[in-house]
Amino acid sequence: MKLSWRVILLWTLPALVIGFFFWQGAFSTSPMNMGNNTASTRMTYGRFLDYLDKGRVQSVDLFDGGRTAIVEAVDPELDNRVQRLRVDLPGNAPELISRLRGDNVNFDVHPPRNDGAIWGLLGNLIFPVLLIGGLFFLFRRSSNVPGGPGQAMNFGKSKARFSMEAKTGVMFDDVAGIEEAKEELQEVVTFLKKPERFTAVGAKIPKGVLLIGPPGTGKTLLAKAIAGEAGVPFFSISGSEFVEMFVGVGASRVRDLFKKAKENAPCIIFIDEIDAVGRQRGAGIGGGNDEREQTLNQLLTEMDGFEGNTGIIIIAATNRPDVLDSALLRPGRFDRQVQVDPPDIKGRLEVLQVHARNKKLAPEVSLDAIARRTPGFTGADLANLLNEAAILTARRRKEGITMLEIDDAVDRVVAGMEGTPLVDSKSKRLIAYHELGHAIIGTLVKNHDPVQKVTLIPRGQAQGLTWFTPAEDQGLISRAQILARITGALGGRAAEQVIFGDAEVTTGAGNDLQQVTNMARQMVTRFGMSDLGPLSLESQQGEVFLGRDWMTRSEYSEEIASRIDAQVRTIVEHCYDDACRIMRENRTVIDRLVDLLIEKETIDGEEFRQIVAEYTEVPEKEQYVPQI
Repeated sequence: MKLSWRVILLWTLPALVIGFFFWQGAFSTSPMNMGNNTASTRMTYGRFLDYLDKGRVQSVDLFDGGRTAIVEAVDPELDNRVQRLRVDLPGNAPELISRLRGDNVNFDVHPPRNDGAIWGLLGNLIFPVLLIGGLFFLFRRSSNVPGGPGQAMNFGKSKARFSMEAKTGVMFDDVAGIEEAKEELQEVVTFLKKPERFTAVGAKIPKGVLLIGPPGTGKTLLAKAIAGEAGVPFFSISGSEFVEMFVGVGASRVRDLFKKAKENAPCIIFIDEIDAVGRQRGAGIGGGNDEREQTLNQLLTEMDGFEGNTGIIIIAATNRPDVLDSALLRPGRFDRQVQVDPPDIKGRLEVLQVHARNKKLAPEVSLDAIARRTPGFTGADLANLLNEAAILTARRRKEGITMLEIDDAVDRVVAGMEGTPLVDSKSKRLIAYHELGHAIIGTLVKNHDPVQKVTLIPRGQAQGLTWFTPAEDQGLISRAQILARITGALGGRAAEQVIFGDAEVTTGAGNDLQQVTNMARQMVTRFGMSDLGPLSLESQQGEVFLGRDWMTRSEYSEEIASRIDAQVRTIVEHCYDDACRIMRENRTVIDRLVDLLIEKETIDGEEFRQIVAEYTEVPEKEQYVPQI
């Protein structure tokens, strides 16, 4: 097992400390370990004099200036064997030398040695040196770690990733479904490659381009494509990387970023999620002089201040343009605001063709049918859809992705994972009537979207689902279409009441009723589709922390509020009565469809319409055929 340098250092430092104390003990100047003159037994000074009187002392070695002696004496208690004994002598015993001479005892005086002092000095120095060296090694290694303690001096430096020639692997051909945004940004690339074409007619290079759109629509992918196409130095950074907890760090990083960009001009700076640093100033209660605002002030100055920037194009992306400061959005800073919307059916088809390049699709798979079934999907959603289908294909051990895997992947992405099918019981039959109530309305009401399929297979929190396929990508919705959707949403509750009665009405329509109430209220307050006339009565409520009003106030009187509630109730009751009428008139076909649904658990939309057509006339609905 390979140990990291931190573990080695963690074990080495305590070993150095322990070794230091052993070192000090090993090289002390005690007479107990001077040369080979070691003595393990002590003798009192009085006993030493007694041995001297009896002539048992053979030799004496004096150390430490006469304060310690090593004595060789004959011990009668040990069969007259010679022992080496240590004796601590008193400070003043000048008569001892005379006595030793008088008794003819061999003695020797050993002068103090300086070796112990030298080794002690080395021992005192070696530990601090090793400790300082270990700490230096630690800080040097940690300086290579982002955010490590060795980078304390670089705290105010920009963290932007820099590429002299950005090789992102993404080109404009790899970005599909957002052609309008691509055209806007292709001009920026052309300006960087061939500026003389624009300067010849007096055009100036735009200073900034702001990409606006919902999450997953391809804003960051467009920035990668610009970097891949332009072939100029490219800086990329996230808005949250500017601001730290320390005051002044964000502004310092902005200055450092633009300093590096000026040295490599012409170049591109891409700031992802710029709303993290570009929020509206003065939005805090009581005002604010916080770190984020100072960072924004520095960014505004660098983009279009007194000095100005030449040859630097800032591209930023956000999905929350409403919170950005107005000074950041003005021309001269962000000259262009490019809207990146979810793709239409043609765009979805192009996105699917891009992501299907490395997928093994069965011959019967129709990307056009997938694009028609996925309204509102973004590029990221479509990529995830095909990936989920590929995972299901591998799990089922198939050689290629079929439409069955595509359909299951759509259901999983939209509604959640598949649950355990219900057993044949009263609850399952009630859910079948509820879902068929939605489907009957969607089939028999002309302005409603056609049914794609009805299923009793639980997904997510839903015990059953009815899928509808919009006839077209609708930018504008008529009053008849909204009323049809309200009626269709109430079809489940109407079926429960007509079939089982008021006592058996369940909570299954809770989410349907929320949608119905919201649509009916918007008809009255936003779209002017009621007896109150063409008035917008929706109060514009803003968040106080975005610089809006602290107190919210109603923009209409209590009388108007009462009339709004009455109109909402009238619309909902009218649609509910229509739904109940359709249920009663088509009770026979509903009963047949319930038995079939319980048996098969899923009924396709085309089969559903054929069975209904045997009992009643099904209105023809407009089928949208995209111009690909």
